[in-house]
Amino acid sequence: MKKSLTRYALILLAGVFLGAGLTVERAVEADRAAHERATLSQLPLRELRTFAEVFNIVKAEYVVPVSSRTLIDNALRGMVNNLDPHSQYLDPRQYRQLRVDTTGRFGGVGLEVTEYKGFLKVVTPIHGTPGGRSGIKPGDLIVRINGTFIQGLSLRKAVRLLRGRPGSTVALTVLRKGQAQPLTFRLERQIIKIHSVAGRLLAPGYAYLRISEFQGDTGKGVTRALTHLIAANHGPLKGLVLDLRDNPGGVLNAAVAVCDDFMNHGVVVSTRGRIPSSDVVFRAHGPDLLHGAPMVVLVNGGSASAAEIVAGALQDNRRAVIMGTKTFGKGSVQTIMPMGNGGALRLTTARYFTPNGRSIQNLGIAPNIVVHEGKFVSAAPNGFLRETNLPGHLANPNPPKTAPKPHALSPATRKLLDEDYQLREAFDLLRGISIFRHLKG
Repeated sequence: MKKSLTRYALILLAGVFLGAGLTVERAVEADRAAHERATLSQLPLRELRTFAEVFNIVKAEYVVPVSSRTLIDNALRGMVNNLDPHSQYLDPRQYRQLRVDTTGRFGGVGLEVTEYKGFLKVVTPIHGTPGGRSGIKPGDLIVRINGTFIQGLSLRKAVRLLRGRPGSTVALTVLRKGQAQPLTFRLERQIIKIHSVAGRLLAPGYAYLRISEFQGDTGKGVTRALTHLIAANHGPLKGLVLDLRDNPGGVLNAAVAVCDDFMNHGVVVSTRGRIPSSDVVFRAHGPDLLHGAPMVVLVNGGSASAAEIVAGALQDNRRAVIMGTKTFGKGSVQTIMPMGNGGALRLTTARYFTPNGRSIQNLGIAPNIVVHEGKFVSAAPNGFLRETNLPGHLANPNPPKTAPKPHALSPATRKLLDEDYQLREAFDLLRGISIFRHLKG
C-alpha cells in the first residue's frame, strides 16, 4: 500500500522538541546538481575574501588557539542556523544521533529516565532489556555513570553516557530510598528498540491508541496494534481514540502509513518548494482497518509536524473528530543532505499543505472540539427521590425480564479516565457517535 513511497528513503517530520524538522532525502539528485552548478557560477568572491580575511585574523590573533575545523564548523552553523529555526548544519556526531532518533534503535541499557535535582531518576526499567534484568527499580537515582559524577549535566548528555556500543559495559552508581549505601550495577549494553505505539481496549468495542513519535516502523506498529486490539475485542471495533498529544513528529512516510490504516483513499499531505522534486502529493490507499468506525484524535500544543499532518489529513477527509487544543504549527519541510565529512545539512526546502490546501505554518491545527486539560472529579449522589421511592407508586405493567446493564469499565480504565479529562471527553464523544449511528441504522 505504500509502493509510491519507496523512493523517498528518509522523510522526517519532527517538531522543535526533538530539534528536527520535516526532512526529505531527494528523489531526484539532478535538481541538486543543477542548482550547485548554477550557484558555483555566481559565487560572491568579494564576500568570500572577507570571510577568509576574518578567518585568518581569528586564527592568528584570538586570545587562545582555535582549530581551523572549529572555526569552519562555527561558520557553517552560523550560516545555516540563522535562516530559520529548523535549518541546521549537523556535524558527524549530530548526524549519527539524528539517524538513531529516526530509527528508534540504539545501544543502551533499557532504562526510562528523567532529570531530578541534577541526576537521573529511573522512571521504569524496560522489560526484556539489561536494565529490566538488573534489579534497578523505579525511583532509583543514578548519580554516577562509569565513575563520572553526573550532577549538572544536561539530560541529553547524561543519557548519552548511558548509550554506547552494543556489547560494551557501563557501571551505574545508584542511590535507593531506604539504603544507607550507594548500589553499583554493571550492565552490558544491547540494541534497544523504542516502541512508539501503545494500545489498549477502554471498553468492549472501544480502543485507545497512543503514538508518542513517528519512527521508521511506526506505520507497521499501528497496523500490528490495531490487529491485536480487534482480536482482543473478538470482532470489529466500534470506535477508536487516537492520542497524538505531545507527539513532536518524526518520519513522514510513517505519518502517511498511519493514515493508510484509517483511510481507503484520499490525499494525506502535499509539499511545495522551489525545485520540481519538492512538489509531491502523498495519498492514502487503505484499507481502513476500522471499516469506517468513528475516531476521535487528541492533540495539544505539543503535537507537531508529522502529528499535525495526520490530524490535518483525518480532519480534512472528515474521517475523525479532532479534540483538544491547538497544535504547534510547524508547516515547513527540511531536506537532509549528507556531506562528504560525515555530517549533513538540514535545510528548509518546502512547505507542506493539508488535503484542503491549508498551510498550518504558525497556525497549527484547530480542533473541532476544544477541550483543555483538567481533572475529573466525581460528584457524590445528589439524593434525589425517584418515583419508586414514593409511597403508593404505581407498578410498571410490563417490567423487563432482565434489566439491561451497561458495560462496566475495568478499574484500570476507570482510573485512566479519572486521571485524564481530555481522554474521558474523547471516550464519551466516541460512545455517543457510535450509539447515534446505531440508532440511525
